[in-house]
Amino acid sequence: MGAQKAARDEEFRAFTGSAWTRLLRTAYLLAGDRHSAEDLVQQALERAYVAWGRVRAADDPHAYVRRILINEHARRFRRRASEELVTAVPDRAAPAGPDPDDRAALLAALGTLPPRQRQAVVLRYWEDLTETQTASAMGCSVGTVKSQAARGLAKLRAASSLSGLTSIGGGR
Repeated sequence: MGAQKAARDEEFRAFTGSAWTRLLRTAYLLAGDRHSAEDLVQQALERAYVAWGRVRAADDPHAYVRRILINEHARRFRRRASEELVTAVPDRAAPAGPDPDDRAALLAALGTLPPRQRQAVVLRYWEDLTETQTASAMGCSVGTVKSQAARGLAKLRAASSLSGLTSIGGGR
C-alpha cells in the first residue's frame, strides 16, 4: 500500500508541476490579485488531490482541475458580500503583454465585471477555450457562455479606462 501511495503522490506532484502556471494565470484573472490566486489554486489542488483517482481517469485532467478552480472561485464569491477590485498589477502574475498600462487597465476593468461574465471572458478570450469547453468549465450551457461573454465584452468596451485600446475580444 505504501508503494501505491508514493506512486500516486509522485504522479500528482508531476501533474501539479505541469499545471501550476496555467492554473495560477486563470486564478489571477478570476480573483484579481496574486495572493488570492495562489490561495485559489492551492484550494483547487487540495480538492484535486482528494479526488485524484477521478481526476487522472478523466479525459482531460487539466480541464477537470480548471473546473474545480472555477467552482472554488464561485464558492468564494458567494461567501463574500462584495468583491475586491484590482488596484495594482503584481510583477510576476500578470500575463506577458505589450503595454503594462493597458494590462493594468484591462485587469482593473475585468475586476468590475460580475463573476459569471468575468469567467466567460477570461476562459473564452484569455484562456482561448472554445464555447463548448468554456460551458463545460463553467457548468452551464453554450448559450449562457455566449450571452455572458457578450455582456462582459460590451461592458469592457464601454469602460472609459479602456477607451484607448483597439481590440477587446475581437473577431469571435
